[in-house]
Amino acid sequence: MAFRGPKVWLWRWRRNPLRRRADAVEAWVVLGAWLVTVLAGVLAGLTATRSVEDGLARERVEWRQAAARLTEKAPGTASDHPSTSSGEQVWGNVRWTAPDGSTHTGQVRVAPGSGAGTAVTIWTDPQGHLVSRPATAAQAQLRSSLIGVLVGLSAAAVPFIGGRVLCGRLERRRLSRWDTEWARFGPLWGRKTS
Repeated sequence: MAFRGPKVWLWRWRRNPLRRRADAVEAWVVLGAWLVTVLAGVLAGLTATRSVEDGLARERVEWRQAAARLTEKAPGTASDHPSTSSGEQVWGNVRWTAPDGSTHTGQVRVAPGSGAGTAVTIWTDPQGHLVSRPATAAQAQLRSSLIGVLVGLSAAAVPFIGGRVLCGRLERRRLSRWDTEWARFGPLWGRKTS
């Protein structure tokens, strides 16, 4: 294992007779890649977070509860203690009237054994189409934050990987030059002078 001395910050930019042009180019590539990685990740993440938050806030404002009625008896049998958890509910066919007066039908989760004509609360969009319950403000914040983080990481991966690929090419080019120089000067070291 080779001994490495104390880490010197910004060594690639310091004056040094052993510093090659390739070292300076690699230093600027690394710096540029890190800057673009951070900026792309942060900007993409913040943009995605804001977009998702705005979309979920719009849903909370536009989507409305509506009353619907079961069109037929729901499958299963009614229990003595009705439960509202989705795990103990079944799909039932419902009919409702949209704000424009048109009639719509669809399927929603209802208690097992509910009879035809039972009132069910549903959520609809402005056109009267069936939608899921909108996310609460806390749920929207969590969801938008998670999506923002994922989008930010994905966007940051592109310049990071590009920088690593470019540094790998520079390294291979540098090693190739070393091989060429070694092939030229290596045999001279074997000669003895008398």
